[in-house]
Amino acid sequence: MRWLILAVIYIIVDLYAFQALRVFSKNVWVASFYFLISIIVIANLFYQFNQPNPNDGFGGGRGYAIGIFLAFFVAKIVLALVLLGEDFLRLPFAGFQKLFGSSESFSIPSRRKFISTVALGLAAIPFAGLLYGMVKGRYNFRVLRYTLYFDDLPESFDGYTISQISDVHSGSFDNKEKIQYGVDLLKEQESDLVVFTGDLVNNKASEMENWKGMFSQVNARDGVYSILGNHDYGDYTQWESPEAKKQNLQRLKDTHAEMGWNLMLNEHRLIERNGEKIALVGVENWGIGGFKKAGDLQKAGNGLSSKDFKVLLSHDPSHWEEEVKKDEKHYHLTLSGHTHGMQFGIEIPGWLKWSPVQYRYKHWAGIYEEAGRYINVNRGFGFLAYPGRIGIWPEISVIELKKGPKPA
Repeated sequence: MRWLILAVIYIIVDLYAFQALRVFSKNVWVASFYFLISIIVIANLFYQFNQPNPNDGFGGGRGYAIGIFLAFFVAKIVLALVLLGEDFLRLPFAGFQKLFGSSESFSIPSRRKFISTVALGLAAIPFAGLLYGMVKGRYNFRVLRYTLYFDDLPESFDGYTISQISDVHSGSFDNKEKIQYGVDLLKEQESDLVVFTGDLVNNKASEMENWKGMFSQVNARDGVYSILGNHDYGDYTQWESPEAKKQNLQRLKDTHAEMGWNLMLNEHRLIERNGEKIALVGVENWGIGGFKKAGDLQKAGNGLSSKDFKVLLSHDPSHWEEEVKKDEKHYHLTLSGHTHGMQFGIEIPGWLKWSPVQYRYKHWAGIYEEAGRYINVNRGFGFLAYPGRIGIWPEISVIELKKGPKPA
């Protein structure tokens, strides 16, 4: 039924968008070529989603089929919206002519070439952008640096650095050279601590087989720590039995250990320097809107007090809004991911920061602060479904902790 609904919507939009081309040419070959491409695009999407996929994910042919479909479909939606705006003017004008004009016949004014030209130009922007995001954007790794100040940071941790990655989604990867570049970039930061904040895979632990050798190269003076994200539990695919699903989760947990990562499951560890300590707390996934709520903040922080300096790893930033920032134990810094920044948006530092995901998540990318509590929402290392990124680039966060008040 979902495929049928998608096909109907696609056909309606396609037919309406075609009107922009008809203004320039009514040649039957032009029309034939236009609709042939449309048929190939949606047929390929249907075909790819009905082929066996070892990970039931969005990698390989499925990912490219989604990306190409989106490039054409979004462009045609733009075309259709511009033409619809023109029709809102053409139809009332035709009615006015019928009622008050000299002609007794009813005729709708022809479409103007200027409007169709503008429509095609506007449609070319998302079309080119989505293709660029697939070719270049998805592996356009960026290192984003933040310095955060805390009055109660232990003296020995003044200048302490944490590198964070999130949302690897290894089942979507297809370029070992690019991924190695991203891993090397993470290693080059030489931070005191490296953390991973969930979603190692799309669905299955087997997705990491070809990549765990690379990620095992990541290390830090105080270790590499990780947590689970909503995709890591295997909730979004079919399993032959509950036992198979359980075994998959255990295999994924074992993969963290094989890479030398310390997986934290509602627990905490103390990191010590010169007799002073900070607490690293890690919870399982907890998110609003139907997402798994396996995270147990009380269990993870058991034994800690409000005076202990704490860094929390929690995959979904909605956890910070709903529970963490209100907790009496005062979690100083929370590191999250999950949103990917929707892999699409516009960011001009100091001027503009926008993505459609902001209408779903209050905290969706970068640093946020409330009452001395901070959260960093990492934009993600990988990608999911659409195999690309536009304006919201794959990220390695590097956070430096400083003791003292924030400079004016």
